[in-house]
Amino acid sequence: MLQVSDYHVRYGQSEVLHGLDFTLGANEIVAVVGRNGMGKTTLMKSLIGMIPSASGQVRLEGQELSGLQSHQRVRQGLAFVPQGRMVFSTMSVQENIETGLTSTGRRRVPRDLYDLFPVLLEMRHRRGGNLSGGQQQQLAIARALASDPKVLLLDEPTEGIQPSIIRDMARTLKLIRDQRGLSILVSEQVLSFALDIADRILVIEKGKIVQDQRREDVDEATIASYLSV
Repeated sequence: MLQVSDYHVRYGQSEVLHGLDFTLGANEIVAVVGRNGMGKTTLMKSLIGMIPSASGQVRLEGQELSGLQSHQRVRQGLAFVPQGRMVFSTMSVQENIETGLTSTGRRRVPRDLYDLFPVLLEMRHRRGGNLSGGQQQQLAIARALASDPKVLLLDEPTEGIQPSIIRDMARTLKLIRDQRGLSILVSEQVLSFALDIADRILVIEKGKIVQDQRREDVDEATIASYLSV
């Protein structure tokens, strides 16, 4: 579904991502884990086109995305939930979700999105900025799903979310994958969440992929050692 090959990203003269190679299969959930500053957010922003790559390829179902702007990548089938959620605080919940419809030509929020997140239906006329952190995360995911993506990118979705909500989020993401048949790439620091949702775990260390393992083959102690300060 998504293939990243020899992928390099620089900030000025400083290279942050060094020749990444990995794939994301159809209906697969892959978690990219690593400490702060290792390149997770840079990877996510670059894949969606917010940061240009220096070299390498990103292919979605064989279609090259490098060089496309963010809105063009969304039309090709990528969707992005940024770190910190970035909902439009003064717009209503419904208006926030409707911003995700622009690439589909629809005008109304599909009912199945509200079925996934019933609290958003109840609060659809409330301002996005008045929702709790967990509710804003649901809103950000619903907004991304409104574009009917093939691949959903989530950057540190558990940040600032209480543990009980994190467990609910894990169940919801797996339900989204199963019901909508899409693939999910998630960057994460909370190892328990990553192990709960992922079919495969990638470890990023200083801008390089140093581990790529199926969930059933993961040595949790080894992965945890990369996350310790």
